[in-house]
Amino acid sequence: MDKNNLSKILTAVSAVIGAVGVFFLIRIVMIGDDAFTTDVDVQSSVLEPYISFSLYLLYVSIAVTLFFSVWNLVKHPDQLKKTLISLAVLGVVLVACYAGAPDNVVLDITGQPLLKDANDQVITGEEAASISKWVSTGINYSMVLGVVGLGFFVWDFIKGLLK
Repeated sequence: MDKNNLSKILTAVSAVIGAVGVFFLIRIVMIGDDAFTTDVDVQSSVLEPYISFSLYLLYVSIAVTLFFSVWNLVKHPDQLKKTLISLAVLGVVLVACYAGAPDNVVLDITGQPLLKDANDQVITGEEAASISKWVSTGINYSMVLGVVGLGFFVWDFIKGLLK
């Protein structure tokens, strides 16, 4: 299949998706805001198909993106090697952040654990410590990646100034 035919197919698919979106928009505008806030049947008959359609598009987009990403990596082994090295570095940073995270539970000013379950019951013990450790790991991991990203940004900026 040549690129011209693929472009026509993608344009047609985009037009169909856009038309379905306009159809849902018109249905929502015709019903109005008041009906959505007062009538559950209207909500389910109009919003549920819209949400289902949006989720379907999201899942298809994720699947297509993953497929073509993996396909491109398989076709270019040098890129696969770089990707695996990058993932290994990210894994090492994650392990280092996990090892550096405190094991204790975060407490409020009264000395009670801040963690609560869906029933508003305080989570204590090993589960609370594990959750707290993973939250600390996530915060530290984000900060490390942010600092590294900022460092690369500054490095690139300085290189651009010197050229």
